[in-house]
Amino acid sequence: MYKPVTKAHRVTIEQMGILEPALFETLGAAVVTVMKKAVDTVVTKGVPKEAAYDFFLGHINIELALLFDQLPGGVFSDAAQKAIVYGIPRIFKDDWKDVFEWENVMD
Repeated sequence: MYKPVTKAHRVTIEQMGILEPALFETLGAAVVTVMKKAVDTVVTKGVPKEAAYDFFLGHINIELALLFDQLPGGVFSDAAQKAIVYGIPRIFKDDWKDVFEWENVMD
C-alpha cells in the first residue's frame, strides 16, 4: 500500500488544497466511511460479515477499474447503470461538488 513514489506532479497551493483536503478527506474519506457503514448495515441484516466484505471489495475493485479506465472497453451492465441512476439522487445532495469551492476548502 505504501509503495515508493514513482511520479511527482507540480501543482499550485490552491490545487493542492483542492486535492488535500477537499478531494481526499472531505469527499474520499467521507464516501469510503459511508461505504463501510453500508457494508456493516447489511451485516446487521443477517449477511455474514466475511461474505459482505468479500462481495463488496470484489465489486468495488471492478467498479473502480471501469470508472478509471483500467478495463478498456469495459462498461457497467444495464442493470448496474439503472441502479446508479436510481441511487445517486437518493444518496447525494445536488450541491455535493461545493466541497471543491475555495471558501469550503479553506474552512
